[in-house]
Amino acid sequence: MSPFKQRRPADALAGLEVLTVFALILAYIWWLRFRLPYSWLAILALVCGSHVLRRESLTRLGFKWIGPVRRFAQPFALLALVAVALMAIGVAFRTLRDVTWQGAVSSLGLYLAWGFFQQYLLNGYFVNRFTNYLGDPARAPIHAAIFFSVAHMPNWFLMLVTFIGGYVCARIYLKYRNLYFLGLAHGVVGFLIYLVAPDSVSHHLYVGPKWFSA
Repeated sequence: MSPFKQRRPADALAGLEVLTVFALILAYIWWLRFRLPYSWLAILALVCGSHVLRRESLTRLGFKWIGPVRRFAQPFALLALVAVALMAIGVAFRTLRDVTWQGAVSSLGLYLAWGFFQQYLLNGYFVNRFTNYLGDPARAPIHAAIFFSVAHMPNWFLMLVTFIGGYVCARIYLKYRNLYFLGLAHGVVGFLIYLVAPDSVSHHLYVGPKWFSA
């Protein structure tokens, strides 16, 4: 059965939980990281504790690759299309960033790791909690995308990108339950945006207070 048809009883506690965690994430972005840089570990501990208390398996969270690679033909085709489009935009507008091969490989590696972590939070936590709270997986992607976008304020460029990308990724997650593909896609697209988007538009991809200094 499609995940979008699996209605469940609404869980009010999940709604309170997701608001609390999101408030802590915003507090970290805007204040805590400058004063208590390791406080993100406490937030992550709360998230992991939630998984344990709700007895969510690694498969449920998306940490197990299910099915052959060919099952992901459509998502990979979409990723390739987005990658080609971004490169074409960079070439057409002559905005490709001047980086060395070593710098490009290093940046891509960082984007892949950071992308995987963000997709885990977006989908493994927020999409699942919104599903618990709303009792309907079909409504979870739009709510998760809004939260994902707001977390990137006041960078209007990233807010737009993360709202669209977050919604698409959440839909893919509910269908395939695979964080590895989503982490790969996030890393590749994030790196290409860094490569082709001029700093005058992307504000160095900063969010929170750092955006004002860009």
